[in-house]
Amino acid sequence: MSEQFSSALLISDLHLTPSMPLTAQRFFDFCEKDAPKVEAVFILGDLFEYWVGDDTATLSPFQQEVRRAIATLSTKVKTYYMHGNRDFLVGADYLKKTGMTLLADPSKISVAGSEYIVSHGDSLCTADVGYQVFRSWVRKGWVQKLFLRMPLKWRRSIANNLRSNSATQYQRTAHRTPELSHVKADVTLAACAAVLRDQGGDKLIHGHTHLPAKHHEHFLEQEWERWVLSDWDLDHPVRALPRASALLIDVDGVRYCDLAKH
Repeated sequence: MSEQFSSALLISDLHLTPSMPLTAQRFFDFCEKDAPKVEAVFILGDLFEYWVGDDTATLSPFQQEVRRAIATLSTKVKTYYMHGNRDFLVGADYLKKTGMTLLADPSKISVAGSEYIVSHGDSLCTADVGYQVFRSWVRKGWVQKLFLRMPLKWRRSIANNLRSNSATQYQRTAHRTPELSHVKADVTLAACAAVLRDQGGDKLIHGHTHLPAKHHEHFLEQEWERWVLSDWDLDHPVRALPRASALLIDVDGVRYCDLAKH
């Protein structure tokens, strides 16, 4: 993309769903109060817990509320959307109604005089070979067309089964071989190096792994900086500490903004 911005906020992995009302409300507040303070907002995937077609948004009051919040935001700042592993079926109709611009994964963006390569991050987890094979199939246009022609009830059932199977498999792997589970769930240096080399950059921002941190990394003779976005969850304090953050880029640099405390 050729546009340059003086400031931006980047978020990902909110997994919005009616069953997480506190997280959803924080997103609504983000759209109304936090996001309009910058020139651009980048949503790097998995905004929704799952997405089985744009037609679902017309049948759900919750989805309609989310759509209104994003549409209002898009009238104030430039808003970009990148597909994640759970919402890669967000289509042209929804993007048009929300005013968002679809961003390819990966893409190069320019903010406050610096260039960054942005990605959802799942394509960088190359140690998980099984997932990468699955990802290559579900991203095929003809597979998506077949899926979207199914009755909505079938699509939701398939999505729920995939989520359930994925969670079960992860728990089993984590219990039997916790070190292998961690490796498969994270990005690899080789994949990060490759995408940065292909895109011509040395600063990478992604989500997906739910492991927010800034890294200084190298692979062979290549060096780069990598920022990982946080997931959002304000509804399960027993399971984990409430978390919701955004990455702010402006003339003062790059830094995390803790939105859970606001």
